[in-house]
Amino acid sequence: MTPTTSQQQLVQFLEDRFACAQACTECARACALRASLVDPDGTEDQELLRRKGILCAEVCDATCRVLAEQNHLDEASLRVQLEWTRTVCLECAHVFDRYPGAEDAAKACRDCARACTDFMSTLD
Repeated sequence: MTPTTSQQQLVQFLEDRFACAQACTECARACALRASLVDPDGTEDQELLRRKGILCAEVCDATCRVLAEQNHLDEASLRVQLEWTRTVCLECAHVFDRYPGAEDAAKACRDCARACTDFMSTLD
């Protein structure tokens, strides 16, 4: 945010930041839940599903913490964090798409990726 940022731009920035953090939280919850439902002694595909779910949950949790803190993370670093989250969420959604019963987790991943994209657009 620059000194010439309008009040409306600031409100939009904060709303998008909150929406992104909220989507990350929901995605982390859905992915962790989905990963816990996978049989740890299952097939290689199930192991991939479990690992992707855990990774996505961890990335989303980290991003949510970054967004919730009042630190002064520079815009470039914030963009890298958001892009990383967006990429991991989309990859995870594609993996979840292949498994019946994982639709809610795939949707949460896509919603989070969209929220990250939307929030990045306020950083321009």
